[in-house]
Amino acid sequence: MTETGILAYLAANRYAGRGILIGLSDDSSQAIIGYFLMGRSVNSRNRIIVEQGNGLLTRAWDEKLMQDPSLIIYAPLRVEGRHTVVSNGDQTDTIVRYLREGGSFAAALRSRVYEPDAPHFTPRISAVATVHQGNFYYRLSVIKRTGPEEPACLRQFFEYEPTPGIGHLLHTYMGDDEPLPSFSGEPVAVRLRGEVDIGSLAGGLWQALDADNRVSLALRYISLADGSQTTMIINRHGQGE
Repeated sequence: MTETGILAYLAANRYAGRGILIGLSDDSSQAIIGYFLMGRSVNSRNRIIVEQGNGLLTRAWDEKLMQDPSLIIYAPLRVEGRHTVVSNGDQTDTIVRYLREGGSFAAALRSRVYEPDAPHFTPRISAVATVHQGNFYYRLSVIKRTGPEEPACLRQFFEYEPTPGIGHLLHTYMGDDEPLPSFSGEPVAVRLRGEVDIGSLAGGLWQALDADNRVSLALRYISLADGSQTTMIINRHGQGE
């Protein structure tokens, strides 16, 4: 497995879109779960991430500026028992419903397709992290259109055994072209070595995201010892930008 530095990787992509990071801290004590969103339009940038119970929710920063909430207001993170579900859309709720009813992560996502936002057809990226009795594993998925002229839907699933100091990053876009180029390949293996402090990692990730396009970032640490959670949220609005 070839790893890359996550901060340098993000800094090299002006528009990564929305992204999910999951991995294991260098000392094997914490499951690390991150989510970020970027935006180019007024509607996309008019958002913040807030805590809702033990999960997270996007909402409008200024209700008067909200145009179409259909693809931008959703729960990027929910907890269902031992599972933490993360996604870039309302498929979070689909996954949670399937898990609650005894179904699987993969089965839930086989019921969904990519976003209907032509001409971009944004991929749906999702992940589930499971922490139970000191054990931790995670799965990621991307659902995307097979090509600009091909409406077929490609669903990819990836499952990892955690490695100390390593995470996997999945994001929606490979750059700022028109139409936006979808993510391709496997989730990116990134180095998290030395990252134990949540504030340091969250701040580093925020600074690595393009300053014009970054909107919100959330980072959660889950203790493998006792399941306790620590969450940090950084929003564009309220940060003096």
